[in-house]
Amino acid sequence: MSNIHTEFHRFLGRSDKETLLGQRGIVVWLCGLSGSGKSTIANAAERVLHQQGRLTTILDGDNLRSGLNSNLGFNDEDRLENIRRFSEVAKLFVSQGVVTFVSAITPRGELRDMARGILGEDMFEVYVKASFEACEKRDVKGLYAKAARGEITNFTGRDSSFEPPQAPDLILDTEALSVEDAAFELLEALRHRIAPASES
Repeated sequence: MSNIHTEFHRFLGRSDKETLLGQRGIVVWLCGLSGSGKSTIANAAERVLHQQGRLTTILDGDNLRSGLNSNLGFNDEDRLENIRRFSEVAKLFVSQGVVTFVSAITPRGELRDMARGILGEDMFEVYVKASFEACEKRDVKGLYAKAARGEITNFTGRDSSFEPPQAPDLILDTEALSVEDAAFELLEALRHRIAPASES
């Protein structure tokens, strides 16, 4: 590490980027079981923000595992590294003033604590709540059926536990809310957090 000399001090600051964009960056971390609606809600919210002229991005669990994290599995050690990389990438985006949605199961409290340790106050934790039974019925990606046949190991909620967040910033119960209503609640919660200081 002694041969690494960071250059952050010479770069344009975050406030310069946020002033240019007319918004404040935030990391909206959506956690919950597979099929709970994390990515669907992120997509719906992003489209509204895009129409409002906000610069956004979505870091999706499956997408990152197909590229940056393609060398990682689903054991405890690899899950930890998966979330560490998610957090560091999200940190880069939020430092540029981008509204960044993270859609990742993030099954354990220690993983979410690590993410918050990296992101600090920039992290807005959203628990997308749905029971295993409800997600199994939806089975949008066919993963629950594969897990039931033993084709997937370490499947969250079945072979591997999911620890619900103890004090998330927002809970979206997708067994009670439609996608549109969940996205609306999320956007309402974010409205003042992403508006520039002059508007909030």
